[in-house]
Amino acid sequence: MQNDEGIIQGYLKITPERKKSKLPARLDFWQSATGLFLALFMIAHMFFVSSILLGQEIMYKVTKFFEGSVFLEKEQPFLVSIVAIIVIVAFVVHAFLALRKFPINFQQFSIFKTHKTLMKHGDTSLWWIQACSGFALFFLASVHLFVMLTAPDTIGPNASAYRFVHQHFWILYIFLLFAVELHASIGLYRLCVKWGWFENLGLNTLRNIKKGMSIFFIALGLLTFGAYVKIGLSQDISPNTSIEDMKTLDHTLYGKK
Repeated sequence: MQNDEGIIQGYLKITPERKKSKLPARLDFWQSATGLFLALFMIAHMFFVSSILLGQEIMYKVTKFFEGSVFLEKEQPFLVSIVAIIVIVAFVVHAFLALRKFPINFQQFSIFKTHKTLMKHGDTSLWWIQACSGFALFFLASVHLFVMLTAPDTIGPNASAYRFVHQHFWILYIFLLFAVELHASIGLYRLCVKWGWFENLGLNTLRNIKKGMSIFFIALGLLTFGAYVKIGLSQDISPNTSIEDMKTLDHTLYGKK
């Protein structure tokens, strides 16, 4: 009987009692919940990473804070890996749920493209930008999260700058910056519209907040990007230099005395 109910809901989107299935609404809720979590994490992450603009020592202390320096005698980088695991799970769930709404063949893509062209509706265009940036994040964010998961101890002003410049991660990060900032800001705006949050502000105000958020975080991200590149280019390295050497340098310069 349970299997029959699943078949009925799968084909007709109604329950055996002829009521509309609540499954799509539940999936929408979890897509929104995971999206909200990831967007808020992105905002916090951007501020933490941009601490390099306040100085290398401050950035190092922020990094060690997340390794438990405040409440542990010795920092534990695995705490960063735990955060990475949580983000990866949320990311995978969110991506899986979002795929339900992607055009999955040429016919669906053509219909959507025609609809977008004819409607000339701002929010429809924003959805398309969000869909494209989300697709890019499948690849870009996955690489970044894997590095944070497997090498949490190599985060620091000099180690991160070495990764940026000498391991050529700047290529990944410049595309990741635009993709994640656009996806998150548009996503937060669409969540507000979808669930009626801050509706008293009006659509125009929400759109202006979204634009301001995109401009602010992209500008902050570019300044941060430039700071790491500047440090990386100034590093005195040889063919035998590794990121472990840069990690040791960070600890020597800014570690506990």
